[in-house]
Amino acid sequence: MSTGDTKFAPPSEAAVTRLVVENPLAWIVSRDDGGFCATPLPLRPVLDAQGTVERLIGHFARSNRHVQVLARDPRALILFMGPHGYVSPSWMRDRTQAPTWNYAYVQYDVDIRFVDDETQLEEVLRDLVGAMETGRPHAWGIEEMGPRYRRLASGVIAFEALIRARRVRFKMGQDERDDVYADILVGLEKTGGHTLRDWMLQSNPGRGRR
Repeated sequence: MSTGDTKFAPPSEAAVTRLVVENPLAWIVSRDDGGFCATPLPLRPVLDAQGTVERLIGHFARSNRHVQVLARDPRALILFMGPHGYVSPSWMRDRTQAPTWNYAYVQYDVDIRFVDDETQLEEVLRDLVGAMETGRPHAWGIEEMGPRYRRLASGVIAFEALIRARRVRFKMGQDERDDVYADILVGLEKTGGHTLRDWMLQSNPGRGRR
């Protein structure tokens, strides 16, 4: 599987998995009679023994025409956008620097396989709800819906996305001079960009900071 430009390769497989887990809302994009069809959906990864994303699972509303599009042609792209943000030259001692944008993404080339099975659908829904509710005070569970759960569940269909290939890019300051990189970290800290700053540090292991 391709990881894209090696300069901007992820620091580890764990970082790729973390991006998918922490940013579950992804775009599913496919062709439709010469045009395109796109749907944003929360997806969950299924990991192999090494912790690498092996496939993805989710659910569509049955009324979404994208279901019929993918039933005819299951090939699709799934796009996860990770942490990202504007980098301002105003943070830098060297004001000849240009603005840029730091970001991380994962793009999966997949085949969508629908799973029209009530038991497996419930497993997919429980997995998603469990992930989203973990750590919340008074966490919610599917059982609390009572009979309404069955009525609503009948309107969705589960699927798995079987991964053919992927492209990953973590543009997190790897190409910046050390002084510029350090100024970006300080700028992000002062302006509340703590998440992006943490991902920059993770993507540049061993690199000095101011």
